[in-house]
Amino acid sequence: MAEYERSRTMPARPEQVFDQAADMDRLGAWLPDELHVRTGEPPAVTVHEDRTGHDTAALLRAERDQMRLEWGTRDQGAYAGWLQVSGIGSGASEVTVHLSFFDEDHDPGERAAREALDAGLRRLEEQVRASAG
Repeated sequence: MAEYERSRTMPARPEQVFDQAADMDRLGAWLPDELHVRTGEPPAVTVHEDRTGHDTAALLRAERDQMRLEWGTRDQGAYAGWLQVSGIGSGASEVTVHLSFFDEDHDPGERAAREALDAGLRRLEEQVRASAG
């Protein structure tokens, strides 16, 4: 099993950040470019991964009262992850994203995973800034 985690501070209240991250119509704005999510009957989603060309049945849950998103594969248990937003005072937030890969075929490797997480957090911050302005 491989696990990766990255965090980023964002200049917005936790509710603002979470609302942007959990917007099902805008997930593609911050997710890695090679992942495409199609929503079904919540919490069911389908994730298409360009790297493999496969569609994977997954679940995605947004828990606003906890400021947390959780996701993972439905059938084979290949991977899971979560995004947690925490207030750190002065109208700022810290966002942490964690990925767990239980199937090495889904694990992109440490460097690629960290780069994808950092890029996703950067794009989420840009999305949050644009919505506030």
